[in-house]
Amino acid sequence: MIRWLSAAIDGQDRGRLEEAFRWLYTFVRPQSKAIMGLMLLSVFASALVLLQPWLTKLLIDEGLLAKDYGMLVTMAVAMIFVGIISTGLSGINRYLHTRLSGKILFSLREHLYEHLQTLSPQFFGGRRTGDILSRLDGDVSQIQRFAVDSMFSALSSVLGLVGALALLVTLSWKLSLLVLVLIPLEILWLRWMRRKVERQARIIRERSADLSSFLVETLPAMKFIQAVSQEKRESHKLNRLSNSYLTDLLKLQVTEFFTQAVPGTLTSLTRATAFLIGGYWVIEGQWQLGSLIAFSTYLGMATGPVQSLLGLYVAIQRMSVSLDRVMDLHRAEPDITTPEQPASLADDMRGEISFDRVSFSYQGRNEPILHHATTVFPAGASIALTGPSGVGKSTVIDLLMRYYDPEQGRILIDGVNLKQLDRKSTRLNSSHITISYAVLCLKKKKTRPETKPQSKKPSSLTSRLASQIPRLHSVCVLR
Repeated sequence: MIRWLSAAIDGQDRGRLEEAFRWLYTFVRPQSKAIMGLMLLSVFASALVLLQPWLTKLLIDEGLLAKDYGMLVTMAVAMIFVGIISTGLSGINRYLHTRLSGKILFSLREHLYEHLQTLSPQFFGGRRTGDILSRLDGDVSQIQRFAVDSMFSALSSVLGLVGALALLVTLSWKLSLLVLVLIPLEILWLRWMRRKVERQARIIRERSADLSSFLVETLPAMKFIQAVSQEKRESHKLNRLSNSYLTDLLKLQVTEFFTQAVPGTLTSLTRATAFLIGGYWVIEGQWQLGSLIAFSTYLGMATGPVQSLLGLYVAIQRMSVSLDRVMDLHRAEPDITTPEQPASLADDMRGEISFDRVSFSYQGRNEPILHHATTVFPAGASIALTGPSGVGKSTVIDLLMRYYDPEQGRILIDGVNLKQLDRKSTRLNSSHITISYAVLCLKKKKTRPETKPQSKKPSSLTSRLASQIPRLHSVCVLR
């Protein structure tokens, strides 16, 4: 099935698609028992749907036209009974389906969220928050709908198609030949349209992400926008994004309309032809009226599943866009890894932190933030970091928390390299150390831009800090 799904999608790497589908169905397999139960309900419900037109045929031919009141009452009661059961099954099916869909949806979203938690701040710095939200919300929902709904839609369509074709042949094998003309035409049309749908669906997902990103980025900054009197400018931006989204959405709606309208028109023509031929047979006494009505109903039941099955091509194209966007998040590798056999800190750890010739720079910046920085923060000391913006105060804390690793050099806690420790325990202990040391990040307006931390002699700044922090031992100035 995975290979068939991959082959149905145009313009993407087959191997990567198969990998994506295997990953997706790891969330479906744990729900296999619930899926099998729903499938059995779908089989029973499909049988009841196929039974109703046949009951109508018997009511007309064996009851009304035969003037058999007993048969008329029997068929009417049978139709009421089948209708009540079908309604009850529909409600149960909808409830169980919603529960199954929710479990898979939330499992997908939670897995991606946990994966995002392993990525460094650098990953989030290079992504728009609105785009990530769009992938976690809209794209994941689109994938879940396909992963669950497509299975039950395919099963119901296959059962409906096979059952309807069998009953059509039973009623009239000659008129059933019309289906052999209809189906190939619908297949050719939908195969031709699916690329257009896929391309425009991808554009719509990107436009939606642009809108989400704009709102996420501007709403928290509304105070600043108002301060610089840029309200109209931002409103114009939102208007342009909205117009672009609406334009592309209308294009997609037109494409999807013609995708469904042509097969629908062909179905209507086929049913009209069946009525003309079958009606002539009824008038000539060669066929019964109930059989004609039942045949027309089953013809609609046969063409409906064909459109649903072929419509899966269109659904696959739309889903592949969302799957590709979600897999982009899933494939992002964590920059910080934990060794297979991590070292551990002693229970009575002292908490001495050492920077040994540490160098670090951010992507996109030519000059390093820290260059061969060497210093020791004694255990139990209270230290204040001070310096102008951008010299590395926050970077020092980020390196201690292992949001990043140094490009060169080592950071040691009680002589143990941070890279050898478990990432989670390191952050837990580092957060405790950070609070214990009462690290205070201050800013000075005028200093020379250097990257190496240096210890300064006591000054008026030290005296002021000492008056505010009684346990302050020293001030480390980053220049």
